[in-house]
Amino acid sequence: MVIYTRTGDAGQTSVIGGRVGKDDVRVEAYGTIDELNCFIGQARSLMEDDQFDDVREQLLEIQHELFDCGTDLAFIKLGDGGQYMVTSEMAKRLEGWIDELQAENPPLEKFILPGGSPLASVLHVCRTVCRRAERRAVTLGRNADINPEAVIYLNRLSDYFFALARTANTRAGITDVEYIRSKKVFRD
Repeated sequence: MVIYTRTGDAGQTSVIGGRVGKDDVRVEAYGTIDELNCFIGQARSLMEDDQFDDVREQLLEIQHELFDCGTDLAFIKLGDGGQYMVTSEMAKRLEGWIDELQAENPPLEKFILPGGSPLASVLHVCRTVCRRAERRAVTLGRNADINPEAVIYLNRLSDYFFALARTANTRAGITDVEYIRSKKVFRD
């Protein structure tokens, strides 16, 4: 199989329903989702012991869902009979996972610095790349019809990565470092 097509040599790429510039906001949105997916793969590769079996499977499911999300954002226009893949149930499931993770974590009152264990550090990168993907999707949504559930999913997913990064540190016996100039911003 030949993987190069040469069709993008002039700065254009195919999306579902046509062609756009490689720097189009649509390509930026789903390209950032692809970048996030790569960092998730890196995080999964750091989960070598069985104390992360539960979240390793969650992350695998999320990787598949991010392909769905990217597909939804790649539609120039949803054709007749077309159907978006990201649903509200996906965000609700993330909320359940977040609640389970948060139950393991110590109470949080102040902002924390990204870092801790190598796994937590990569999960914080996932969180920030996810936020960028969300921003790109919001920008796309201002100029084109998109699946609104994709934006909600990305928003909830970044919260999931925050909770999971804290859980990775908790399971490793590492205390999150509070930002020293932070006021108390989180309350129960």
